Amino acid sequence: MASVLADDTIMKTITSRENPLFKSVKKLAASAKERRKAGRTLLDGIHLVSAYSLAGFLPETVFVSVSGQEHPEIGRFLNETPAANAVVLSDELFRELSTVDTPTGIAALIRIPAAATDGTGCCVLLEDIQDPGNLGSILRSAAAAGIGHIYLSQGCADAWSPKVLRAGMGAHFHLSIHEHSDLAERARSFSGLVVATILHAEKNLFDLDLRGDVAFVIGNEGAGISARLLETAHSKVTIPMPGTAESLNAAAAAAICFFERVRQVGPASPRLIS
Repeated sequence: MASVLADDTIMKTITSRENPLFKSVKKLAASAKERRKAGRTLLDGIHLVSAYSLAGFLPETVFVSVSGQEHPEIGRFLNETPAANAVVLSDELFRELSTVDTPTGIAALIRIPAAATDGTGCCVLLEDIQDPGNLGSILRSAAAAGIGHIYLSQGCADAWSPKVLRAGMGAHFHLSIHEHSDLAERARSFSGLVVATILHAEKNLFDLDLRGDVAFVIGNEGAGISARLLETAHSKVTIPMPGTAESLNAAAAAAICFFERVRQVGPASPRLIS
């Protein structure tokens, strides 16, 4: 059995959960170890799949459910975007593969992009950010602020997990993501200003000149920044909180830092990294 798109492209159909391709992709969706071993991950949903394509990448395989073929946006994507392989799954199999409670009916197997060579300009050093939602939100804010290099410590959540990908909303495809990095070593070799956000610092973020190259250090949601990494910072700053909250969410604090720099440099400036 096969499905035919509007341009007469034939799509293969998988009906058995014992299919080797289905089994391998299902493992990728559930396991960081499998993703690292294969160097691949699964994008779930039309927004992520479309964002990947619009960023200039080509999925290795696109999976669509039987009912998903009737979705207008999915139909347009399948007819307008070339794919190495397109596979139809029964709705039941697609639900098993999907990482969301209410699948849209399309997913894509992609190769995880290799991190670019260390560049100059602004970057972000993330230490032990363990909540996938926080990590994805930080990546989204960094991409929006024009910061292209992200360095993650060994203790961070898997950047290419389904939850982080969903929270990033396509930001991953515009970033160079360096996982399992030695953040202290990266901070020491950075030629610009290394800024660490902590509670009760004497310096105020908004009083700091952020117009040059900056490496923003964001620490663990509960433990903050380790002593080893903190000693590499040129400036330790706090974000003023006149209200009653004890601290800010890591993703919120990161976004404030990134966009304070955007404010100082100017929103019409070119991309802040090279």
